[in-house]
Amino acid sequence: MGGIEPQLEPMTPEEFRLLADLVQEHCGIRLREEMRFLVERRIGTRVRALGLPDFGAYHRFLRHGAGRRAELETAVELLATHETYLFREPLQLRAFSREILPELAERRARERRLHIWSAGCSTGEEAYTAAILLEETGLFEGWEVRIFGSDIARRALAVARTGAYGSHAFRNPEAEEIRRWFRPEADRWVVADSVRRLVSFGYVNLLDPGAASLVARADLVFCRNVLIYFDMPERRRAVQLFHHKLADGGYLLLGHSETLLDVTADFELVQLRNDLVYRKPRPARDG
Repeated sequence: MGGIEPQLEPMTPEEFRLLADLVQEHCGIRLREEMRFLVERRIGTRVRALGLPDFGAYHRFLRHGAGRRAELETAVELLATHETYLFREPLQLRAFSREILPELAERRARERRLHIWSAGCSTGEEAYTAAILLEETGLFEGWEVRIFGSDIARRALAVARTGAYGSHAFRNPEAEEIRRWFRPEADRWVVADSVRRLVSFGYVNLLDPGAASLVARADLVFCRNVLIYFDMPERRRAVQLFHHKLADGGYLLLGHSETLLDVTADFELVQLRNDLVYRKPRPARDG
């Protein structure tokens, strides 16, 4: 006869604090006290799967156990927010397609290379939206174009690589503008091969000192609705990474609820017709 699985004791405030501190140290995400029940429910599945007696033992495993790094990535994946969809924040996307891309096409005309980084891309809708809008401009025919999407959730990245989405990804009515770049297959919509060729995906932790080596110099970085989950020290580290990886004159596009106020003075705020965006200043010319 199979035994009844023992119930875990509720997570104590101290156990929650220890786990929250470890997650923040690892990837920047700050778990607020009001999230304790959610953390207990999601992480409880891993405590039981590993045969551990309580959340304190799980924290010790994450700190010192064999396989702790892979398990920490699994825990973060369970706790991270993966809310995204196609054509999110359309005003900013219109600024991107109608103002920023033409300016970059003119500025990069000699090199004919363009690199875009979608940081915190989750299941990839943002990266594919950017690729579609870039294709629709017709400005980059024959160029070397690379759009790189990164995230800390490997399962989300696996979905992104398929380029296949349910109708929920089109829940913004304005996403209908780009549906022609997808073909129906069973109950999914699959992105066109011409778009998929422009996009690649990889695991990048924005607080990992080695992360910068995985990302090429970028002309534009999307990092939308990611920094809102960071406290100020981690926010500054991530923004410093973006500043390092952006070419002079490169753009940083944040979510509309995010700002660099009190974070850094290294970017200039640019007023476009359709939106406000940040830009890494270009060096002043001598004379």
